Amino acid sequence: MIYKHPYPSKWRRYQAKLHKAEKRRLLLAKLPSLLTISGVSCAALVLLIFIGLWVSELLSQPPQTAPQPQKKNERRSAAPSKKDLKVYLGEVVNDSDRLTDQFILQNDGKRFFIRTSIHAKLQQYIGRMLERSRTLQSAVVVLNPHDGHIKAMVNYDANGNSDNLCFKANFPAASLFKIVSAAAAIESAGFTPDKTLFFQGNKHTLYKYQLKTKKGRYTTQTKLRRAFASSNNSVFGKIGIYDLGQNVLAKYADKFFFNQRIPFEFPLAASRIDVPEDEFGLAEIASGFNKRTLISPLHAALLSSVAANNGSMPMPWLVESVRNESNEIIYQARQRVLEATVSPKTAADLKILMEDAVKYGTSRKAFRKLRRKKIFKSVDLGAKTGTINDSMDRYKYDWLTAFALSAAGDRDICVGVLAVHGKILGTRATEMARAIINYYFYSKNA
Repeated sequence: MIYKHPYPSKWRRYQAKLHKAEKRRLLLAKLPSLLTISGVSCAALVLLIFIGLWVSELLSQPPQTAPQPQKKNERRSAAPSKKDLKVYLGEVVNDSDRLTDQFILQNDGKRFFIRTSIHAKLQQYIGRMLERSRTLQSAVVVLNPHDGHIKAMVNYDANGNSDNLCFKANFPAASLFKIVSAAAAIESAGFTPDKTLFFQGNKHTLYKYQLKTKKGRYTTQTKLRRAFASSNNSVFGKIGIYDLGQNVLAKYADKFFFNQRIPFEFPLAASRIDVPEDEFGLAEIASGFNKRTLISPLHAALLSSVAANNGSMPMPWLVESVRNESNEIIYQARQRVLEATVSPKTAADLKILMEDAVKYGTSRKAFRKLRRKKIFKSVDLGAKTGTINDSMDRYKYDWLTAFALSAAGDRDICVGVLAVHGKILGTRATEMARAIINYYFYSKNA
């Protein structure tokens, strides 16, 4: 008799469940050993790959040779000299659109990374302004009055000439030279800003009758600070004749680096002056009312630095550093003062004169917009203008040199601006300087 389970389907499912449970138990028992074997296999595979790569790299390297002694006349390094910098950067410096804060120099098959002191955004802002100025020629230099580093150097020529006007001393200095005359009068003749002086006639003319010392009913009394602020030619003409003379004027022109080269990385023409012996010639030179005293825009900016830097003129520089491909510094700018041009006391009085020119003098109208702004309440502003025509009255040379000194002293600048106008009077130098100073102090990264 064959026994039959009363519920065959349930019995089969029950047996299958038992088999699955047994297989799971056996797998879990073997799992630790399986994981150990897998880990060891992976580690061995990685080690074999690493050893293979190391051997391959070792075999691919050329055999090492002993270092060869350097020949006596062989250059040890391909580091660029100052001459190399001039050659490479010459074209860049002449093109304001290309002048920026960093360059790469290729020399002897190697690369060198050049960093300049230029602030790119300020440079670009000034470039756009000069292109819209409607001037025949214009040039701007912005520098730090304490260490001499150049923040911006831009020039514009309507005819597209490539020479950098900032380096050219082809422009009549006009009344900018009153800075030198005032410093000489303060330091050598004992003048103070409140020194009482007298003049006749118009402030901006220079005739022989205006140079007489005799007082009359048309004689006007003034002070040195007001004569400087209003750029009074007859007052400074008489100072040149009766208080300074040829030797003193020539001495202070030399102190302010006329007739000599100013050290710089690039060729900078020497500003020129010839101090004559005759009285009227002395009056012309002292007042700047002549076309023979010539100056460059870079030198014009440095004139303001004497008042802003306690009487010392800094050496200007543009190239901050040069690094090689190993990031080693192989050239570093040296910050030094050219010489103590005048005493700190003279510089302080000169600073007062330039500040008065901004408050109520020839720069008053343009700089009034700055002085009304809150940000400039703690900024010392000073300036000197200069305007003169060429010998044939075809062009008007329009100058401004200025300083803007922050309360903390960390954002101090001097600005030199030249604008050459033709038949159309373009943007004046005072307006350009005002816009530059305004942009600089409102730009956080300038």
